Amino acid sequence: MTGLLVFLAIVAVIVLTGIVLYNSLITLRNRYKNAYSQIDVQLKRRYDLIPNLVETAKGYIKHERGTLEAVIKARNQASTANQKAASNPGDAKAMQGLIGAEAALTGALGRFFALAENYPTLKANETMAKLMEELSSTENKISFARQAYNDSVMTYNIGREKFPNLMIASLFNFKEAVLFKTETTEERKPVKVTF
Repeated sequence: MTGLLVFLAIVAVIVLTGIVLYNSLITLRNRYKNAYSQIDVQLKRRYDLIPNLVETAKGYIKHERGTLEAVIKARNQASTANQKAASNPGDAKAMQGLIGAEAALTGALGRFFALAENYPTLKANETMAKLMEELSSTENKISFARQAYNDSVMTYNIGREKFPNLMIASLFNFKEAVLFKTETTEERKPVKVTF
């Protein structure tokens, strides 16, 4: 009888430990998903500002249609990639797609801002100046949100790799989350949005 009670106590401890570990992994996963939702909000704000910037610039740089179209195309691709990543921030392919799309958008915006520098009347436009200020503020918010997301992902990944969490993570298919990082040194440079 004593042996049976000891056995049941050991089983109970193992089951309770498994439940606690599973719940801690769920908590960590939900934290990084919440952190991504903060990036999502800022990226949507950024995507909303870009068409206004392009529309304001159209009147001034009519013969630079290719650059303007490239910005809008990159914005649309980044927006689509963000929607896929937002639906499941734990999906490595969706996150890699977003990272690539954001790199393309950053490059297109860089070319747009370099081009806009050559148009003094565009630089003096009050609407353009306000949009640039809003975009600069949004870029800063994206950076902070990205940092919070990456911190949450790191905590989650460490939590799922520790023993005995690793056994629960493997058993219940807790996959590694992907950091939202820049790929190249060009992307690491801040977007210049001053006039």
